[in-house]
Amino acid sequence: MGPPEELRERIDDCRAGSEQVEVATEIVRNPEDLLPPPNPYFAPPSTGRWPPRSAPLNHNFSDKGFVNFMNASALSQALELLIAIRQPVFLWGPPGIGKSQIVRQTADRADLQLIDLRAILLDPVDLRGLPRITGEGSAEWCAPAFFPRTGQGILFLDELNAAPPLVQASCYQLVLDRRLGEYELPLGWTVIAAGNRETDRAVAHRMPSALANRFVHIDFTVELDQWLLWAEANDISPEITAFLRFRPSLLHDFDPERSGRAFPSPRSWEFASRLLRRQPDTAILADLLTGTVGPAAAAELTAFLQIRQNLPSMEDILNAPQSLEIPTDPAVLFALCEMAGRAAEPDHARPLLDFAGRLPDEFSVLLVREAVRTCREIAGSDEFARWAERHAEVLV
Repeated sequence: MGPPEELRERIDDCRAGSEQVEVATEIVRNPEDLLPPPNPYFAPPSTGRWPPRSAPLNHNFSDKGFVNFMNASALSQALELLIAIRQPVFLWGPPGIGKSQIVRQTADRADLQLIDLRAILLDPVDLRGLPRITGEGSAEWCAPAFFPRTGQGILFLDELNAAPPLVQASCYQLVLDRRLGEYELPLGWTVIAAGNRETDRAVAHRMPSALANRFVHIDFTVELDQWLLWAEANDISPEITAFLRFRPSLLHDFDPERSGRAFPSPRSWEFASRLLRRQPDTAILADLLTGTVGPAAAAELTAFLQIRQNLPSMEDILNAPQSLEIPTDPAVLFALCEMAGRAAEPDHARPLLDFAGRLPDEFSVLLVREAVRTCREIAGSDEFARWAERHAEVLV
């Protein structure tokens, strides 16, 4: 029995719609277009949906009321704006999501110096410096050597709210008035601070309201799609990225009520990638991963790696694209699409797209997107055009 007449007409319209085919083809030829728009000012924590969809605003409620979470690309733009007007800003977020790293990346992009000052290591009097007697017999304060004297840059007070309240109080004048006694922060410098939330059960003290009122406050969240772009640029193991595409909720799975010593976070996945790059003995790999991302995530990753080792080879796919058995397990399909897409070459277009055409739609798109990202020439082939036409309804 065929589909209802209305559905049949929609399918026919989709197949016949040249505009849809053109748009669908252009989307996959430019895989970056499948990522969220470059200027989303607010976005939700990662939902793991693919293709990714951006949301302009995410509202959440905490014990402190209404909270807006800002993602990495929006935060970078916000920091550039705040630095330009020399407005102090405080970044809030759970452990391991990359608050310090995004400040360093912002400084590098703007060619600014970065002084990373850990207030938790200081006593209240350390910021003022030491007094000395001048030739006229009066006393003056010698500012610490870690304060900038010239140039342009960011004075980064990392983990500021982990410092005791008296140390935080000693920053009042520095943050608002850009002075500390006789010392004056050079004109080209901006104060940025960061810290964990009190609810994270990290080392944190309640920030005095007088200090809090001197900052613009931003709650930072991490999104899978943007982290994957960073991972690709920073040589993160493909096994890790493939696994997190399959289990996106494990990119950052931190619950202060139940998390043990190790838990999944962008930082710990980077550590895990380094482990995999060294190809340790399988007898100790599971234990090392448990100590890196926690027992639950480590068990899932270990099982995923075992599946990946048993995948058909790229040679198998190229030699028998129409007859190779298609796995039914989503984990296997994710791993297979990632592996085949990353191995794509210009002369693979026909067999690879023939194979992709036999996959469920979402996995077919995943494979082709990875293949085009790896080898742009595939997007110019006739086989690609035919594949895009068949999948126009899914892509548009």
